Amino acid sequence: MINFDDTQVAFADKSDFDLKRMHFLFLSMNNPVMARIGIWMTVFALKIHLPIKWMIKKTIFAQFCGGESLEDSKGTVEKLGASHIRTILDYSVEGEDSEKVFDANRDEIIRSLELAATTINIPTGVMKLTGFTEFSLLAKKQSDAALTADEESRYSVFLERVDQICAKAVEVKKYLFIDAEESWIQDVIDEVVYAMMEKYNKETVYIFNTYQMYRTASLQNLKNAHQLGLEKHFKVGAKLVRGAYMEKERDRAEQKGYTDPIQPNKTASDKDYDSAVAYCLEHINDIYLCVGTHNENSCKLTAELMEHHGIAKADPKVYFAQLFGMSDNLSYTLANEGYNVAKYVPYGPVAKVLPYLMRRAEENTSISGQSSREFTLVKKEITRRKNA
Repeated sequence: MINFDDTQVAFADKSDFDLKRMHFLFLSMNNPVMARIGIWMTVFALKIHLPIKWMIKKTIFAQFCGGESLEDSKGTVEKLGASHIRTILDYSVEGEDSEKVFDANRDEIIRSLELAATTINIPTGVMKLTGFTEFSLLAKKQSDAALTADEESRYSVFLERVDQICAKAVEVKKYLFIDAEESWIQDVIDEVVYAMMEKYNKETVYIFNTYQMYRTASLQNLKNAHQLGLEKHFKVGAKLVRGAYMEKERDRAEQKGYTDPIQPNKTASDKDYDSAVAYCLEHINDIYLCVGTHNENSCKLTAELMEHHGIAKADPKVYFAQLFGMSDNLSYTLANEGYNVAKYVPYGPVAKVLPYLMRRAEENTSISGQSSREFTLVKKEITRRKNA
């Protein structure tokens, strides 16, 4: 059995200063009132141009981001690599919607894949398709409303951007994870991703779709993708996550009067998540799997099922992934045991990744027990070092 409570392994590459910073951050996030006040004060301070960038960079940015640029992130990549943990560089800048920005986003993802080609420590690129066209255009496309001639033209350019990035991933022989988004644009995203899989995932897998298992439809959608792959002769890349848009999804369903697409409770989400893991591992020759989770039970189940199916720990068809700055007890322990592990490492200028950082803080505050768990582990390691 894997022991995820060994903090000496979990924080092996963290200095005493790193642990003190983590202790402060997770203590703050463990207090919802303190966390929300901190978020509000940070946003307000930036709006009135107070010089607090240095403070953000030394605290929450250092905890959850790899650097302000690809070059700046290389040190993080190397440090994780020394512990046999790979890096997924995630360009987390949320810019304005314009064709110029969409082209710039494409170019940045291609540069990240070119950097990945230089090292075994970056096995995959990652992108959100809303980084390459307007959200509203994808929503209109999914609604089956007729696009104008201008919208058709912009949609064609969007598809070209996506294909250029996918082609680069294949050229440099790296995986490419395509993130899931809101349900009212996810169908059209799936359509685009499966077209890329059909084009590029013939003999092996390069392109991965993401399945949010807190959606009631996701398990069947995964099985449908597998069947589609069998019919059209392509392999499926499946990154499994629990999900990130629950409140927004439920509010919209209520406002517009359609059935809530979200699971009724966490137990149902966990059940479908673990069922999806089991399904992928049962069909490992057709489906490559990334287990994107901070859930210990799902990690243990994956390891047990891999052993049951005779899948080697280092089989490149199976990866575990966690967010940088979180759940190091999972990442470092799994890597230490010989499994393929990658950290999602966001990067970008401090001011431009602030929306991402604010969500990280809010999610850590709202996820039941997450900040408390992180805080307890950090505190345990600080105590262990003092007594060593």
